[in-house]
Amino acid sequence: MDFASLGLSEHIVKAVNEAGYTEPTSVQLAAIPAALAGKDLVVSSQTGSGKTAAFMLPSLQRLTIESPLKARGPRVLVLTPTRELAVQVTDATKRYGKNLRYAKAVSVVGGMPYPVQNKLLSSPYEILVATPGRLMDQMNSGRIDFGRLEILILDEADRMLDMGFVDDIEAIVAKLPANRQTLFFSATLDGQVARMMQRLLKDPERIEIDSAQTRHENIEQRLLVADDISHKNRLLDGILRDVGVEQAIVFTATKRDADALTLNLESQGHSVAALHGDMNQRMRTRTLDQLRRGHLRVLIATDVAARGIDVRSISHVINYDLPKVAADYVHRIGRTGRGGSNGIAISLAERRDVRLLRAIERYTRQPLAVHTMPGLEPRSTMPADERRPGGPRRDGRGFGGGGGARFGDKRPSGGFGDKRPAGGFGGGAGAGRFDRERRDDSRPASPWAGQSEGRRDIRDAAPRRADSAPRHPEHRTEFPHVAKRSSNHQNSGGGFGGGRSSEFAGKPRAGRTFNRDR
Repeated sequence: MDFASLGLSEHIVKAVNEAGYTEPTSVQLAAIPAALAGKDLVVSSQTGSGKTAAFMLPSLQRLTIESPLKARGPRVLVLTPTRELAVQVTDATKRYGKNLRYAKAVSVVGGMPYPVQNKLLSSPYEILVATPGRLMDQMNSGRIDFGRLEILILDEADRMLDMGFVDDIEAIVAKLPANRQTLFFSATLDGQVARMMQRLLKDPERIEIDSAQTRHENIEQRLLVADDISHKNRLLDGILRDVGVEQAIVFTATKRDADALTLNLESQGHSVAALHGDMNQRMRTRTLDQLRRGHLRVLIATDVAARGIDVRSISHVINYDLPKVAADYVHRIGRTGRGGSNGIAISLAERRDVRLLRAIERYTRQPLAVHTMPGLEPRSTMPADERRPGGPRRDGRGFGGGGGARFGDKRPSGGFGDKRPAGGFGGGAGAGRFDRERRDDSRPASPWAGQSEGRRDIRDAAPRRADSAPRHPEHRTEFPHVAKRSSNHQNSGGGFGGGRSSEFAGKPRAGRTFNRDR
């Protein structure tokens, strides 16, 4: 089946074919006819499945018919969580609608100068792609008229709610016509997302093609264990020097880490640039343009880019830092393997990342295969032969169908994830397993352990606050520590409760309660 059979005009079909697409994806086959019928839609599909075309092609088809209302505002409004995704949607819209007369798209996002946006909004346009925060600013300034709006599209709705845009979205929707069509695209359809759906949509048709937990069959997922940050940096350098890496995105946890890692890789001779929220929109757009043109081989990004990059030449995604939210792992690795191509996702993990890895495996319902690099083997590795694929365990502690310790178990018999390996991480004989365990690992070891007798004498001779007598014994109450604290600070006016002056000095505190003393 081709795009022409879906009921799209020949001008749109021609533009789509020129963009390199000949056969619609599963989500497009399901969503486009339903959207053309005027129904509200709730669509859940995995990253890279062609969702942008699924909502934009039927919207462009609506624009082939001239609106009876003469107004300057948009006929189609697309809300996205990030600037990058807004730019991606705008670029795709311009490609698909280039043969249409009335299909001008305008992007309104944070980081863009207001005078530039004001000029765009003052000219005729039909499609508005925006992030909620900047759209609210322009709405409050009276520069947008929604009088002729026909379609509202929420792209990556779950991400917008995670970012705290729920109030902005509701304020925006309150300004829109009630007889509009709403297309709701989200990776998840439960919790807060489900409540938002009930408020915004009218008798929607639900389409679920691939859930976020669906295996990315075209993406090979690997795990490399790092002993420390130095070892992790050597692993990253070794990966990027592989000739098989066409283009790569490296994800870090913070903006500072992204900048530092960019400088480090630049000094090693890599073609690299950073992308994060502290960069202005011009710099971010230029960086993404360099990536799309192939002038940039490595992009160091925070999660701001996890849902807004669509570059087919990205062959590798590298998680330098694991995401704090397991769902973000799926969106990160979805930056590779786009358009049906194959990709490789590599996660670099230290011993402290055990819980994050366990959460990722639980969310994706598949284990991450442990790999090693020749010459850069870790001192301690996870036994790969004990991690067999399978369904989720009943106890919820990881996934696998075999016996023995598995990656993600709370107390493995040894290996990656042990609490306190003797002699450091992986050190000594039998690396990766306990040389011996503490008898009672529920209590931390004494900071005085291993000290000389002289040091212990100093410790024993040190005065203890709880043993010190109060300055005024007659002030002792049923809360001796409170009485002591007040007496110590009575002259300074400080202490617990603040502001105690000499008014109470030398006077008994009979009848005073703990709460009043606070």
